[in-house]
Amino acid sequence: MRSVTCSMNVSLDGYIVGPDGGFDWTGPDEEVFRFWIDEIREVGVHLLGRRLYETMLYWENADQDPTLDDSLREWTALWKPLPKVVFSTTLSAVQGHARLASGGLAEEIGRLRAEPGEGDIAIGGATLAAEAAASGLIDEYRAMVHPVLVGGGVPFFPQRGRRVDLELVETRTFGSKVVYLRHRVAR
Repeated sequence: MRSVTCSMNVSLDGYIVGPDGGFDWTGPDEEVFRFWIDEIREVGVHLLGRRLYETMLYWENADQDPTLDDSLREWTALWKPLPKVVFSTTLSAVQGHARLASGGLAEEIGRLRAEPGEGDIAIGGATLAAEAAASGLIDEYRAMVHPVLVGGGVPFFPQRGRRVDLELVETRTFGSKVVYLRHRVAR
């Protein structure tokens, strides 16, 4: 069965976006970016909330930008054809290899797990990830912890009054002092 993963950048104090809505502190160096490229290779379908979908729209046509370096071109070549499912109550259409979700999150994940296919089911976007976490739909949490305290904003782990026991699967410290933590839900 395909695993559902939630992988995000997070500040040391637990936020994916700061109090001003910014996340400029998540800009990866070459080593971290290479890691993200390798991780996206393992994804079979990406579930996105509206805001993240709109942020990532740039990559649908980024291959037309002559200023992109080789790493950014490689990322674009992987991201652009990746199947995406967008959850939105305000969008009526999406672009590229994306489709609007036809049902609820649990229903969509159930359908994707039942279908033949390879690669993880990745979840992106704070609201969507919080809904998946609250419903116990996430199998792995992957946090790229940045050495910064942003003092508030959108939390990586919304407080929903639900305990989830985790097993540490992998850690890695990058030269930029960013630390990757990969935890599997203990079942």
